[in-house]
Amino acid sequence: MNGLKTALLLGLLSGLLIVGGRLVAGENGMLIALFIAVGMNFFSYFFSDKIALASSGAVRANETQNPEVFWRLAKIVKPLCDRMGLPMPKLWVTPERAPNAFATGRNPAHASVAVTAGLLDLMEDREIEGVLAHELGHVKNRDILTSSIAATIASAITWAAQMAFFFGGRRDDDEGGNPIAALLMMLLAPIAAGLIQMAISRTREFSADAASAQYTGNPDELVSALRKLEAYSKRIPMDVSPSMSHMYIIQPLSGKSLASLFSTHPPTEERIARLLSLRRS
Repeated sequence: MNGLKTALLLGLLSGLLIVGGRLVAGENGMLIALFIAVGMNFFSYFFSDKIALASSGAVRANETQNPEVFWRLAKIVKPLCDRMGLPMPKLWVTPERAPNAFATGRNPAHASVAVTAGLLDLMEDREIEGVLAHELGHVKNRDILTSSIAATIASAITWAAQMAFFFGGRRDDDEGGNPIAALLMMLLAPIAAGLIQMAISRTREFSADAASAQYTGNPDELVSALRKLEAYSKRIPMDVSPSMSHMYIIQPLSGKSLASLFSTHPPTEERIARLLSLRRS
């Protein structure tokens, strides 16, 4: 099912790019956009995780690089992976002061989990376990490829829309150009890409939350973590690309851009309520 969703996502975002090329630059623009879309899909499949990690400033944590971080995370992640039937992912840490985390990769065998420095500083190990189990839930459910591709293509669409506006919407069959179409493309493309991300991301958070409760055996770990994450997200804003916001365990943006109007996550209180209902069941 996730493979079908990934294909649908690629088709929708690629279609948006192609239609935008047609509106902005006519037949030539549509043809160029088609070639870009095909190349982008191929590139996104194999390299979207690397783009996400590089964009976040993530640094690898292993036995030789950031060994203290690695061993702290590994002692939590390894037992979780054993319970979930997953290979050990690559571990990364980003310099952000706000607590947060995300997972990326094209499949469980090529998965990476990144945490912020703030998460390590501000969370207890039991709360970190709840967060990491959530991210491994995304890996197990094979959400990570779709999320990574969405981030890559949405960034490209936003960039293309900005370029369309910069060049004034000049069409090959209209000497006067079409600046209105270019303006609409600049405004609507990021919104459309954000809506697609939002529709895909919100339901997946509930599934990953449930996986955390199941494999830790204690939903209170993630409940406590979510409450801290929500509080700190308002006190310590993160400088994150809008196209990557859906990848994090909690919405990292705070009114800095148009994309923040569209939440990629369900309300935190609703997530907590669902987790508490699992405790009672």
